[in-house]
Amino acid sequence: MKQIRMGIDIGGTYVKGVLIEADEITCRLKMETRDGREDWQRAIADMHRELTKKASGPVEAIGLSAPGIASADNRSIAYMPVRLQGLEGFNWSDYLAVEVHVLNDAHAALWAEARLGTGKGKSNLVMITLGTGVGGGLLLNGQLYQGFMQRAGHLGHISVDAASITPSITGITGSLEDAIGEAGLAARSLQRFTSTFDLVQAHRAGDSWATYLWLDSVRKLALAIASFCNAFSPDLVILAGGITKAGEDLLQPLATFLDLYEWRPGGRSTPVKLAEFQDYAGAIGAALYDGPVPQ
Repeated sequence: MKQIRMGIDIGGTYVKGVLIEADEITCRLKMETRDGREDWQRAIADMHRELTKKASGPVEAIGLSAPGIASADNRSIAYMPVRLQGLEGFNWSDYLAVEVHVLNDAHAALWAEARLGTGKGKSNLVMITLGTGVGGGLLLNGQLYQGFMQRAGHLGHISVDAASITPSITGITGSLEDAIGEAGLAARSLQRFTSTFDLVQAHRAGDSWATYLWLDSVRKLALAIASFCNAFSPDLVILAGGITKAGEDLLQPLATFLDLYEWRPGGRSTPVKLAEFQDYAGAIGAALYDGPVPQ
């Protein structure tokens, strides 16, 4: 019998779920939720119930993906101070009456790409998620690297502007998240733009201010990627998130800047590719995760 795995990804707007049998995604579901504690807990329970009904047999592994820092045993989210009140320390295994592994959502997205997506077959990966904020994950020697206090992979919170005095949510100034994340776009565009889509459209139309803002953001992303390559020497860098919908307007200038900044011993460059999974990456990665590797 094929092993059946369930993955659930929780966000402030939607809960998404998948069933995976023998590395094949057999079911995808999405349910709307809100930030209120009772509502998202109910949505998770509803998703678990609906996926269980749709499974062709007993579900043998369940994983949950959520924002925040996972606990050391990957049984709960240990730290998530702003959104989803009540998420911190919530015991999903007790709530659903089954064993549940819990992962940070960006870590789960990386694991999905490493197991079934763009990074399949690679041992060392850097993944950067570009959206409202900027996150990411690291695969080192074939293992998801969570690090001390499980906070590794906060790649949006490196500094790419030492002159900045604007702090990120972690306290670092001049962060990559502040440079390209959509949440900071209004401030850095002097209130001209609130969405990356509008910014890129204006850039395409020849708006000089939009072009400056966009290319400056992409240049700082290139600096970050080159720095990650120096630090971790990945086989591949994967880009995910809504900002990657800019397509060649992102990839072409990014390649140009990487030609300037990336160290390429022997003339070999590090490939940069888009993620295969987007909206359901967190749920897929959570389904495939079996818990931390014993040290």
